[in-house]
Amino acid sequence: MLNRPLGSQKSNSLMNEYASLLGDAVLRHRTRSAEHTARIEAELASKVKSEFISNMSHELRTPLNTVIGFSKILAEQNRREVDKSEVLEYANLIHDAAVHLLTVINDILHISSIQSGSHTLHTRELSIKTIFAQQLTAFKAEAKKADIEIVDRLPDDLPPVRGDESKLAQIFSNILSNAINFTPIGGSVNIEAARLPGDAVAVFIRDTGGGMTADELKIAQQPFGQVDGSRTRWREGAGLGLPIAKSLVELHGGELEVRSQKNVGTEVVILLPSRHHVTVTQMRDTVHGNGAKETVETPK
Repeated sequence: MLNRPLGSQKSNSLMNEYASLLGDAVLRHRTRSAEHTARIEAELASKVKSEFISNMSHELRTPLNTVIGFSKILAEQNRREVDKSEVLEYANLIHDAAVHLLTVINDILHISSIQSGSHTLHTRELSIKTIFAQQLTAFKAEAKKADIEIVDRLPDDLPPVRGDESKLAQIFSNILSNAINFTPIGGSVNIEAARLPGDAVAVFIRDTGGGMTADELKIAQQPFGQVDGSRTRWREGAGLGLPIAKSLVELHGGELEVRSQKNVGTEVVILLPSRHHVTVTQMRDTVHGNGAKETVETPK
């Protein structure tokens, strides 16, 4: 004896069949979407790899050609005697090219180590002013040669931050080097800092260089990014300084922000948390004045 009408069984059968078809359709759609995403990611990875190889070829080949070319001239003194002034010039060019090669290789190793997650920090409480003082000794001499003024306005009462001394020194070195390289003769690089709530620290490095548009800024923050291709590229660097600095700041739990205006200059803001573990959001809100109880005015 049937417990329910035949029509009800038929309706349930149709519903089950419909649910099965719908499930198959959803599964096919998800499979197609996953395949499409995987294809795009593979194409992007291939493009990035090709760009990396192309950039690496340029960054290594250009200074290598300098080393090979001028060292060959010096080695052929028996055929054509080279003046002492030329010997000195060629030796300096070879030295600069070799230093650049070493810098590129070290930067690539740093980027690789950071991106693989194997980069470790040896942290302790540090004075930002002390680390900057060590860097400024060398950079002020370099800036003086280029007729660029470095203005140090770091206050004496900055709270200590918890970080890796060598990594923080590299961060400031990379940013200062960029600021000096892209500041014209007679310009200036200003360094300021401010205490944030929770004893976090905001560092401001501002130059009076040519500045960048929004599109140029995106390029500059990419590995090997070069905004100005009209200059001798290897003399300016491989375009890894800013990405490495940004990655190292983030490893410290902080944030690096670049603000730039064409024909006005560029400002790099480095937010470093304190031992009290102030979050990046809290630091950013304080610097930008987005509703934080205690605010710090960004230097003008």
